[in-house]
Amino acid sequence: MIEQLVDEARAALITRAAAEDLVRVGYGVIDSPLGALWVGVGPRGITTIHYGDEPDARELRRLLRTYGPGLVPDAKRTSPVARELDQYFRGKRRTFDVPVDLSGLTPFQQRVLRATAKVGFGDLTTYAVIAKRAGNERASRATGAALGANPIPIVVPCHRVVATHGSLGGYAGGLDAKRRLLAIERGDDVPEGGWPPAKESGRR
Repeated sequence: MIEQLVDEARAALITRAAAEDLVRVGYGVIDSPLGALWVGVGPRGITTIHYGDEPDARELRRLLRTYGPGLVPDAKRTSPVARELDQYFRGKRRTFDVPVDLSGLTPFQQRVLRATAKVGFGDLTTYAVIAKRAGNERASRATGAALGANPIPIVVPCHRVVATHGSLGGYAGGLDAKRRLLAIERGDDVPEGGWPPAKESGRR
């Protein structure tokens, strides 16, 4: 009985927030072949895709700092993202049409992620190349950190960035997830440790 009242009160608050235009970020949890994905969508596009059914504390702080407390469940906002992700995982989509919102990130992080967003489906590039495209070719390590904190993985395809010597590098969702994403796109198995020295030459 108490749980029902709480649920009804929560629903009423969400309805009122939407009616008064107080919803700044709508979120939902999406099932995927890689497990649950927590997705947040703001007024300008996707703000967050987090591996797991709860938001990362750091990302949650960024969202609250950028948009305020108007963070509520919103299936209507997240459904276009869910649809495109489902198409991607089923091999029916190679690019994403949903816009991304990098608000609250540093200018360098934004440049790194915009450069990463241009890496094509199934292609590979390196941290050094992304650093150069972001305006600082000596900032490979900082570029790696920016990609490790990428708030919108899969859509901003940091999984397509590997180390210059060919290893997979790191990935917020874990290296198994990175290998599986690359296998979806490249149609082959990804070696445990990566490839021989990587070149920015697309598919091999």
